Amino acid sequence: WRDRTIASIWQDEQRLLMPTPSPFDGFVEQTKRVTPTCLVHVERNRYSVPASYANRPISVRLYADRVVMVAEGQVIGEHVRRINRTHDGGQTLYNWRHYLSVVQRKPGALRNGAPFADLPEGFRRLQALLLQRPGGDREMVEILALVLQYDEQAVLTAVELALEANAPSKPHVLNLLARLTGETPPAPMDAPPSLALKVEPVANVARYDHLRRTRHVA
Repeated sequence: WRDRTIASIWQDEQRLLMPTPSPFDGFVEQTKRVTPTCLVHVERNRYSVPASYANRPISVRLYADRVVMVAEGQVIGEHVRRINRTHDGGQTLYNWRHYLSVVQRKPGALRNGAPFADLPEGFRRLQALLLQRPGGDREMVEILALVLQYDEQAVLTAVELALEANAPSKPHVLNLLARLTGETPPAPMDAPPSLALKVEPVANVARYDHLRRTRHVA
């Protein structure tokens, strides 16, 4: 069919092809051991995995465009695959979420930790403010750890709202996050009979008059 283009023939042929039952999951699998710094070496590059898998063997699935880490039959991490054909030291690709359990034990590592150099802009602005306070390292780590319980975008939105309100603190972020996610308050808990009070407290504001008449010396 010299009078037709390849594209037009392909359009006709597509209608005659059998549908595939499922996409072909094509990858090359390798077994790697995670380093103590939570990295696996793949083709001269290093990719991070969750800290709980440090010093443990895992499976690495190499796709054309991504690197998937698997352990115990579960996907534990995924990175965009970087092709490095040079003979230098390669690249190190971090996912800061993989290191949250580490900084929860050592909050000071948040200041100069390489995995946290690429935090989202809202988190970076909050970090710059909190690290100026005593105990700001731990408070920042606790806010970052909220992504383990809530949607990351919701946490980031709550952080940005807290910054706009000039109230960069964990309690304010939690308050905003509860409003954004529409959390319902916990139901009241019924105390067991063994914890019931024998003498119910009585509201008696007259007791404050007695305190006012007493002079206390520090």
